[in-house]
Amino acid sequence: MTKTHKNKNKTSILKQLNGQLVVSCQPIDNGPMDQPAIVVSMALAAEIAGAGALRIEGIENLKAVTSKVKIPIIGLVKHDLKDSPIRITPHIADVQNLAENGADIIAYDATDRLRPTTTANLLAEIKSLNCLAMADCASLTDAMNAIKEGADIIGTTLSGYAYDIAESDALPDFELIEQFSKLNSFVMAEGRFNSPDLAGQAMQKGANAVTVGSAITRVENITTWFVKQIKSKV
Repeated sequence: MTKTHKNKNKTSILKQLNGQLVVSCQPIDNGPMDQPAIVVSMALAAEIAGAGALRIEGIENLKAVTSKVKIPIIGLVKHDLKDSPIRITPHIADVQNLAENGADIIAYDATDRLRPTTTANLLAEIKSLNCLAMADCASLTDAMNAIKEGADIIGTTLSGYAYDIAESDALPDFELIEQFSKLNSFVMAEGRFNSPDLAGQAMQKGANAVTVGSAITRVENITTWFVKQIKSKV
């Protein structure tokens, strides 16, 4: 059954997302699982298991997934730009392509760094195309600015990946989640939630929903975690 993406109801989608797990189906770039058909399988498995929404990167993956699932999709496009550190949905054209191909929510980098176009311009385009906007933030200031510009969801996605770089074994940024929870906005906890217990803690700290990626969909990462632990005990 084809999922309908027209006439999105902001309140309905946010209500549907509240208290839910979002599964990020993003294989490692150019890895053996980096194929639309495999992303579709991940998405369907996550939906069957009870995920409340999906986070899908790339237009081809979005095209493949959108007609197969009924739950909301957070869409994004990643680029490696020569003149900017912004990777997540940096261009107006990215927003347009994501909206055209079925994203219910469009995620964009909301950090205060050199970028091809302003966050205000990206948000205006997202809203004009009747999609919800998710601001991937790294700080409280990022989130406050995103809310001011009209973002529907503020996420801790880039904490530890922009401005300050977290250690590889760092815990999620629970302090930032607590700060976000006081801003009267929908809070998405995301970034280094590598166990069910950590995801549960995010909800206790005030998150509305939690996005998990590597711990569910990146076999390479999960395998590395186990290999590292086993070898450290030999």
